[in-house]
Amino acid sequence: MIADYSLYLQVGDHVYHRRYARWGMGIVVEERRSELPGGFCYVRIDFQDGKVRVFDNNYKSVNCCYYAGIEKIEERHIRLEEAPRTRKKAKKMLPP
Repeated sequence: MIADYSLYLQVGDHVYHRRYARWGMGIVVEERRSELPGGFCYVRIDFQDGKVRVFDNNYKSVNCCYYAGIEKIEERHIRLEEAPRTRKKAKKMLPP
């Protein structure tokens, strides 16, 4: 079967809402998609304000959560142990 939708969010994605900053950061806790053509696909997002909200997750839909204001928070974790050590400590030079 060919899916007639394109997903925007996945379980575990960290997000925020552009217009409702008071909700805080959210995390996608559930993702559902229909097996039927033309069916819905949605995500449940648990926000820091304690509420779980449901949004359309079909990027091809005009009601997609992206167009409603939900944006992903890109996480880039660089652990200090894994980072290459290219800089040496410089001694602070005081002017004479």
